[in-house]
Amino acid sequence: MRVPADDSCVLVDGPWAHRFVSANGSRFHVVEAGSGPLVLLLHGFPEFWYAWHRLLPALADAGYRAVAVDMRGYGGTDKPPRGYDGYTLAADVTGLIRALGERTAALVGAGFGGMVGWTAASFHPAMVRRLVVLGAAHPLRLRTALVVDPRGQGAAAALTLRFQIPRYEHALTRDDAALVGELLARWGGADWVAGPDFADYAARCREAMRIPQAAFCALEGYRWSFRSVLRLHGYRFVKLMQRPTAVPTLQLHGGADTAILPRTAQGSGRYVSGPYEWRSLDGVGHFPHLERPDHVLGEILRWIK
Repeated sequence: MRVPADDSCVLVDGPWAHRFVSANGSRFHVVEAGSGPLVLLLHGFPEFWYAWHRLLPALADAGYRAVAVDMRGYGGTDKPPRGYDGYTLAADVTGLIRALGERTAALVGAGFGGMVGWTAASFHPAMVRRLVVLGAAHPLRLRTALVVDPRGQGAAAALTLRFQIPRYEHALTRDDAALVGELLARWGGADWVAGPDFADYAARCREAMRIPQAAFCALEGYRWSFRSVLRLHGYRFVKLMQRPTAVPTLQLHGGADTAILPRTAQGSGRYVSGPYEWRSLDGVGHFPHLERPDHVLGEILRWIK
C-alpha cells in the first residue's frame, strides 16, 4: 500500500504565490496572482485550486487580483470533520474576501464551487460584485430536477448518490484514487479527455485526493445536501435560497455536460432578479475552465468589467 499523499503536492510552482489565510475559523490555502479588483475562484469536485492554473495568470495579466482557493476540506486547506453545510461554505467565501483585505469580490465557481457561489450570492449579495457559474445549477433547481427528471438528471446523479454510503471515501481513494481519474474522464468533454493535458491534470487531482481526510471532506458537502432535506436547517436553507439574488450572474455550461445536464442548469435563471445571461458551449463537458480556457476567460472578463 502506498503512503498517503501530503499537502505539499498542491504547492505547484508557477506565475503565482502560495499563502495561507485564516477565515471563518479555518486556515485556507490560497494561490494568488496579479493586483486589482478581487476575483475569487472556487473549484469543484474532484478538483483542487489547480483547476484554475490556466486562468490565474491570464486574469492577472488583465488587471485583476486573481485568487484560487483550496475549498474547505481540499488540498492544503484545513479538513475539519464538520462544516460542509451550505451556510458554512457560503460564510467561508465571505470570510475569505475579508481575510484578503477586500469588501467585495467577483466570484467564479465551477461545479460544486459554482453551487457555493450561488449560495454566497444569495446569502451575502452585498459582498458579491458579480457571479460567474461554470457547470453548476442553482441548488434548488438541481433538487427539483432530481425529482421531476429521474431518467435525465436523476440518472446522471446516480453515481454521486453513492457518496451517501458510509466510508465511501475509501472507494474514492482506492488504487491511488483511480475513481477520481474515472470521474474526470466521464464528466469531461471528449476532446479534452483525449488531449495532451488531461493525463497530467488527472494525476494531480488523484494525488490531491489522497491527502489524509481530503476524500471524506470532499464527500461531506454532497452528503449534507441529501441529509438536510428532512432536517430543519435544510428547510431553512431552501427558504433562504428561494429568494432570487440581485447579483449579476453569468452561467457558462457545457453542452455535453453529463454531470449536470444543460436542461437542469438552464432553469437556474429564475433565481436571479438582477442581470442574467446563459451561454452554452458546444462540445464542452463539465469542466469549461479547462476545456475551453481562452473562451471562458473572455466571457469572464466581459462579465466582471
